[in-house]
Amino acid sequence: MTGTVIDWVLHLDTHLAALAASHGTLVYLLLFGVIFIETGVVILPFLPGDSLLFVAGALAAQETFSLPILVPLLAVAAIAGDGANYAVGSLMRKKVANGHRLRLIKPEYLERTHGFFERHGRKTIVLARFVPVVRTFAPFVAALGSMPYTTFLAYNVIGGLLWVGALLGAGYAFGNIPWVGAHLTVVLLGIVALSLLPGLIGWLRERSGTKVSEQSGS
Repeated sequence: MTGTVIDWVLHLDTHLAALAASHGTLVYLLLFGVIFIETGVVILPFLPGDSLLFVAGALAAQETFSLPILVPLLAVAAIAGDGANYAVGSLMRKKVANGHRLRLIKPEYLERTHGFFERHGRKTIVLARFVPVVRTFAPFVAALGSMPYTTFLAYNVIGGLLWVGALLGAGYAFGNIPWVGAHLTVVLLGIVALSLLPGLIGWLRERSGTKVSEQSGS
């Protein structure tokens, strides 16, 4: 699983372009499915969401895809994925309240997402879109925390539109610049690194705070 994801991230331009050439419009369904699953299935947070959107935008600039189709289609996938994730969280809320453990879900991911909510409040639903792993767990944690659905839905729609629009737009605008095209693997890794940076900063802050507490306690 991990090897497949790494291969997709490192060779996403080749895979997606080749799939589009051989399967045509069916690739739109593949893109929809990946974005939906990456945001909607809480146990699969490592699918290539950011880099997939960027490359799809770059291929749209080459007229491999239609940008007017990609934007609404993938925005719906992202919004529906978060909605499904929230629904699962709502179903799990009562079980958690009764002392059931959440199997297959790493506690540290939930803790990291809880930390995001503590720092950013409800707008975490929007901000988390740009942070891998956290974006997959944010709707789930929002449901566990009993965020009203109408509130969640508003932030979900805004976040989905911003995330899909920004990444597709960046790929469309910059993906076919000669230097970017020649170093696309580096650019994709840079996108992944930048998207992970907020989570890393949060982890370092929490770790620093823990050390300070331990020192003051001693």
